[in-house]
Amino acid sequence: MSDFPEFTVRVDQNPYLPAGGREMHAIVSVEARSSGGAGPAGGGGRAPAAEIIIIDTSGSMSYRGKMAAAKRAARAAVNVLRDGVHFAVVAGANRPRMIYPQGERLVVADETSRRSAVNAVGRLEAAGGTAIGSWLRLADRLFTAHDATVADNAVKHAILLTDGKNQHESDEELDAALRVCTGHFLCDARGVGTDWDVAELRKITSALLGGFLDVPDPADLEADFLAMTHAAMSKEVADVALRVWTPQQARLRFVKQMIPAVEDLTGRRVESGTQTGDYPLGAWGSENREYHVCVEVEPGDVGRQMRAAWVKLVAGDQVLASGNVLAEWTDDEARSTRINGRVAHHTGQSELAEAIQQGLEARREGDEDTATARLGRAVVLARTVGNEQISGLLDKVVDVVDPARGTVRLKRDVAKADEMSLDTRSVRTVRTRHGDEAGG
Repeated sequence: MSDFPEFTVRVDQNPYLPAGGREMHAIVSVEARSSGGAGPAGGGGRAPAAEIIIIDTSGSMSYRGKMAAAKRAARAAVNVLRDGVHFAVVAGANRPRMIYPQGERLVVADETSRRSAVNAVGRLEAAGGTAIGSWLRLADRLFTAHDATVADNAVKHAILLTDGKNQHESDEELDAALRVCTGHFLCDARGVGTDWDVAELRKITSALLGGFLDVPDPADLEADFLAMTHAAMSKEVADVALRVWTPQQARLRFVKQMIPAVEDLTGRRVESGTQTGDYPLGAWGSENREYHVCVEVEPGDVGRQMRAAWVKLVAGDQVLASGNVLAEWTDDEARSTRINGRVAHHTGQSELAEAIQQGLEARREGDEDTATARLGRAVVLARTVGNEQISGLLDKVVDVVDPARGTVRLKRDVAKADEMSLDTRSVRTVRTRHGDEAGG
């Protein structure tokens, strides 16, 4: 256990509630520092790992250089797998097939196996359709067989690349596959080109505790694959959970991840004790993440203090760090009405993501009034939280008349890639100087 990163928890909140107040908000900031002291690239404590690279080989991948770029990206990822990692490369089409090794199994990465995998990737050809659920089910079988031969603390991670919609499976088939795979492995995904479905990849990576991005230019795939693989190789602990205890008669309204991306974890609660639930956070290396916790408590008398929630970072039976969410009732209006800056910042980022997604959906449905209102609100929020990337992407979808008031006009001709980038990146939050200063 000494090889785990060193975890710390910081809670930012205004603990004061007015008389009769019930709702307490807090931002839980978690930092993990490498036990090996080598920074984000890892250290001596890296966990055993298994990696599966899934490449879409459907017929559409043969256009616009996507197949050649996917091969370069897969080869690059294979070449940075560290010795001892178990891995495989899978081709996805109507049915998935093993590219390397032959047979449904994982092999240990070394100089020989990496070279053989690179050669096998070079022989990939594009043909067939897209059935992503079946690709994930194959990955799950590979990881499950792998579980029987390695330590329980192995980090199991998949990279999935697609350029199209899941046309050869029903939504129900994909959902069933996700139910089978959830909790078994992590998956990051990339959509290349502009013919894939943002909501589909968001659903897949949300269920499998990963992230996804758009890659409009296939030439950028190699760098993305390298980044994903380096991140996976740097993980030091496989399964971390946020354990939250609340007092009797309190209600935990929500738990949301805010950094690096907005993700509502509320529905993933697993009961772990009396008045206690665990929220899975996936694998960790040296990194920082932030969570928004909201608790509804029974009102207390003025002057009363209480613990509204007790948060812990746990891996198995080990507590890695902990912190308290406090509440105190006061008749001092200045205290009770002060909004903690970090809570306000993340509330704005959450609303920003929602406004963008609602605005784009309304635009696709031809509801211009709703689209204009919601995207105008997004323009205001992006400036408020200091998210310059989102501001730039919004400028490609709307003409901003008054950024302070959120007065905008919808652009008539919007490149599909720009709309998809805005949708994809709407949930990706940023740390800004404004947010850090707000947190004190």
